[in-house]
Amino acid sequence: MTRLLRTIRLDPSDALVFPRAAEPGEWAVPGGFYFWDDEVAALDGKRRQAFRAGFLGLSSFGWSTLVQVASASPAQRDDAVAALAAHIRAAHGAPDDDAARAAAEDEVAFAESLCDHPPGTLVALSRGIEDGAVRERFRTLHERAQEHRRFDALPVFAAVAVDDAEEAPIRPDLARMARASGRADTGDDP
Repeated sequence: MTRLLRTIRLDPSDALVFPRAAEPGEWAVPGGFYFWDDEVAALDGKRRQAFRAGFLGLSSFGWSTLVQVASASPAQRDDAVAALAAHIRAAHGAPDDDAARAAAEDEVAFAESLCDHPPGTLVALSRGIEDGAVRERFRTLHERAQEHRRFDALPVFAAVAVDDAEEAPIRPDLARMARASGRADTGDDP
């Protein structure tokens, strides 16, 4: 077993900020090679955001803000390399299959080098130009150890298992709640 990066989506923002968002669960690489032929200073909008903070998913070839360290079998690693090699050959003009495979191996090996953390560790990327060269910085986000949590606080996001029974959606009566709290809009405000 090895460790690779896998895309994760905590909210829908990737679909709004990138030209194409990666699907959650795709194997991923940093993907800086995607911008080799670009004039980085001229990038704007969603492509600029992909340059600045995107990991490249290896199924959709979309972008993800965060990735997670995950265990991968040798066959999964080989599949990731093969998918990236085919993409490099088709979309980026590698001269032949061997050159595309070598470039894909390098990129996946680089991604592996970022996985010297426990599975589940989140990784974020910041990419920019410094002294005329592209510079990539990676940040890891770890879950705090239990003894460091204050008052055993709940995490900001948590998954809650629900049985097969479908729950009715909660539809609060916001107008009634506002009236009850004395903050109802009377229409008298300037």
